[in-house]
Amino acid sequence: MSRIAYLVTSAREMTLADGTSHPTGYFAEEALTPYERFEAAGLDVTVITPDGQPPHADPYGLSWFFHYPDEDKDYLASVVRTFARDVDDIRFTLHQSSELGLAAARRVAGLLQADGRPAAEAHRIVSAAARTAWRQDRQFADVLAEDGSLGLTREQIQGAVDAQRADSQRLADERRARLDAIPGFQHPVALSSLSDADLDQFDAVFVPGGHGPMVDLSGNPDAGRLLAALHRKNAPIAALCHGPAALLSAPERPDGLWLFDGYRMTSFSDEEEVQTEAGLLGMAWLLDVALMNAGAVFDDGPAAWDSHVVVDRNLITGQNPGSTEAIADAVVKKLRAPARQAA
Repeated sequence: MSRIAYLVTSAREMTLADGTSHPTGYFAEEALTPYERFEAAGLDVTVITPDGQPPHADPYGLSWFFHYPDEDKDYLASVVRTFARDVDDIRFTLHQSSELGLAAARRVAGLLQADGRPAAEAHRIVSAAARTAWRQDRQFADVLAEDGSLGLTREQIQGAVDAQRADSQRLADERRARLDAIPGFQHPVALSSLSDADLDQFDAVFVPGGHGPMVDLSGNPDAGRLLAALHRKNAPIAALCHGPAALLSAPERPDGLWLFDGYRMTSFSDEEEVQTEAGLLGMAWLLDVALMNAGAVFDDGPAAWDSHVVVDRNLITGQNPGSTEAIADAVVKKLRAPARQAA
């Protein structure tokens, strides 16, 4: 059974550019989904924090708009793809996805279908309304309510929007409860207590995101020891969103360059960062810039918030919360690779 070091921040506050403190921690879905995927794949998962203190879920990461049910998320993606001829020309911001009510598109389409419209026609109608809301920065429900030919009342439309938000909040609460039920998240191992021999027993490391890793995993000498131990044996090193901040703890190679100099990698981008709560308040530093300054070949996706995973040799990085499932699957695939199993 492969052993994976599940390295989670235990930070609870971060310092912004103006010197003020801001709540932080790990992002719930980024921590929960890979953990459950790894356990389901039969991996031996050890939750580790830098100091052995229980990790703290970032309250911002528990916001309802980071927890769309899969069916709503997938339908919204199919709607957004209709906004422009070339998907690379679509810029879909966090504000647009969270504050305009667009995630209710599937539910409004369901109302139209219940009224006798074919699924394709319902999709076309909600896509056109969503595109107008996206372009004009208007509420999805307002745009739909203006079209009297739809046969829907304003109350029905707003009800669909409210129901979607309520289900997202329930999912956020459920994920928080599932994390709280994981013994390792209540009683993690202290990274600082592990000897070099202990670290050498792991077959991979995974670092979930949230802004917390920028506080206690960047420039952390114990994280550097873990990364060096795994890198020596070409073991998978994976980090998601802000988790790649831990890579900045890696030591130098004999030639004086950063351990990951010249590696292709991704992380939460500055385009995405300036849309977040902390980014709007003013971050003390930006992760993608720090990685590039260290020697990374930065590879962000064609559009913000889209799933994007980069694999370069033994390094696996994911750009944002939308990359959570893809990076978890990439880690499992890497650990199950025939060459690795033979070794």
